[in-house]
Amino acid sequence: MGTANMAPKVQKSKEQKAAAAAAGGRSKKKKWSKGKVREKMNNLVVFDKATYDKLVSEVPKSKLITPSVIAERLKVNGSLARQACRELRNKGLAKVVGEHHHAQYILTRPTA
Repeated sequence: MGTANMAPKVQKSKEQKAAAAAAGGRSKKKKWSKGKVREKMNNLVVFDKATYDKLVSEVPKSKLITPSVIAERLKVNGSLARQACRELRNKGLAKVVGEHHHAQYILTRPTA
């Protein structure tokens, strides 16, 4: 009838069937990423002479002075940057723009 043109189906052996079953449907297990790894900042925790001189000479010239800016430029840690903001304000080298938050000072260069 209609099966005259079809080639006979080759029967697989039991071993071949087992190997095909084991191989099929088993993909590699998903590996979870360890997350983004940030670089470890090696910032100063006390001012050395060179860094303090840089603070007094260069920072008051910038338009925006915040602890974040000081920490980034001078490579000091956050608590030291906050102390530096207080120091600049007390010396008159920077003036407060706004008391937005007790920890995040926003300062600017003093106007003559």
